[in-house]
Amino acid sequence: MNEPKVYSKPPYGIIAVLMVGAFIAFLNNTLLNVALPSIMSEFQLGASTVQWMTTGYMLINGIMIPTTAFLIEKYSVRRLFLAAMILFTFGTGIAAFSPFFPILILARMVQATGSAIMMPLLMNVMLISFPIERRGRAMGVFGLILMFAPAIGPTLSGWIVEHFQWRALFYMVFPIALVILLTGFFLLKDKKGKVDIHLDKISLILSSLGFGGLLYGFSSVGEKGWGHPFVYGFITLGVISLMLFVRRQSNLPRPMLNFKVFAYPMFTLASAITIIVNVAMFSGILLLPIYMQNIRGFSPMETGLMLLPGAITNAFMSPITGRLFDKYGGRILAIIGLSILIGTTYMFSQLSFDTSFTELSILHAIRMFGLSMIMMPVSTNGLNQLPRHLYPHGTAMNNTLNQVSAAIGTAILVTFSTIRQQAYIRHLTKEAEQKGIEDSHLNEMIGQFEIKGMLEGINDAFFLSAVIAVIGLILAFFIKRGAPQTDATMGK
Repeated sequence: MNEPKVYSKPPYGIIAVLMVGAFIAFLNNTLLNVALPSIMSEFQLGASTVQWMTTGYMLINGIMIPTTAFLIEKYSVRRLFLAAMILFTFGTGIAAFSPFFPILILARMVQATGSAIMMPLLMNVMLISFPIERRGRAMGVFGLILMFAPAIGPTLSGWIVEHFQWRALFYMVFPIALVILLTGFFLLKDKKGKVDIHLDKISLILSSLGFGGLLYGFSSVGEKGWGHPFVYGFITLGVISLMLFVRRQSNLPRPMLNFKVFAYPMFTLASAITIIVNVAMFSGILLLPIYMQNIRGFSPMETGLMLLPGAITNAFMSPITGRLFDKYGGRILAIIGLSILIGTTYMFSQLSFDTSFTELSILHAIRMFGLSMIMMPVSTNGLNQLPRHLYPHGTAMNNTLNQVSAAIGTAILVTFSTIRQQAYIRHLTKEAEQKGIEDSHLNEMIGQFEIKGMLEGINDAFFLSAVIAVIGLILAFFIKRGAPQTDATMGK
């Protein structure tokens, strides 16, 4: 087994270039969400069609990320970074000038191919560049980059779309991406000897069908419902393909994605907590904008401003929690963070028509403060237990699980919220009928019932998120400080 290159001292130049590249890729992903209505208007599209701007991006990430373990083992950091930035920059340029929507979708998928390589590559470089006792601090700085991009993305996008056309989002990113690409070309000098490994094509097909099927199936639940053939068809395809993929990996001498990472208990525990927290976390990302805009009538810009303090809190806490992780380990941070997450999520289950903007913003900021103590410390602790040759597979598995659990969490919360909303509407309508309200007045009240039902459905979905987070809290008590192990020491 070839061990990955270990740097004698941290290659700060390489890390800096990679971080700037990752930042612009993450920023671009969050910039576009606010611009979707403008794109719908220009191309005369419905919501279900324009949603492919984000769904397609996510699907390509789900297909590409599992292959990054192979790519990191096969190619040098320089070659992978340049390939990723060329794809991202090319996709950005096409998107800026795309005359038709299908070309815009294609451009987004090219962008996604580049950005999918970036995060696992950066995480792997961080793991092999820093010793365990300094890794939390390093990952904390990485977390700052990771969190700050989505923190400013929606607000910046709202301002740009309000004052310019949506294409300005791509005009702005393209020259920056080009400068980063040229900087990487001249600054990155690392080389890698020829590595005699080959990508197993059947594994690639099974992985694409497996993770792509799951992501598309669960992502379609909100629009089509669980009973739609597309939904259960793609989820079934994904599950069967994934089972065949896992089985094939266990029989290959050099698997594309090594599932032996789950033989290390702290990595497995970290993966379980990460999945649970992702599901719970998406209640805020998904439900708060719906509450703000559809129920309270706030604009997208105002919604972005409400979410901004929380996102900035999460970003700037990341280096601090990294230092605390190095000193105290992941267990105490995860327990405190999950306790805060549970408490604030429960408080969000008590939303009303009178909850103030300030109250929402402060509560969300506290919630994100709690989240900052969970994700990066827990993931880093799990990765710390892996032997060096499994680092690429661990980072690829982490990022893949993040994608899949986000899609599953969204599907669960949307479905649960919708079911509860419909139940409340039926209950309110039945009550009105029992009171003998005339049909003409009842029809006028249906709109009020729908808004009230939507509010109660969102509250119930937040309550479900809090319950799910409790499971994560219980698991957090079993966290032990991760220390590198080898296959030879696993049985001891």
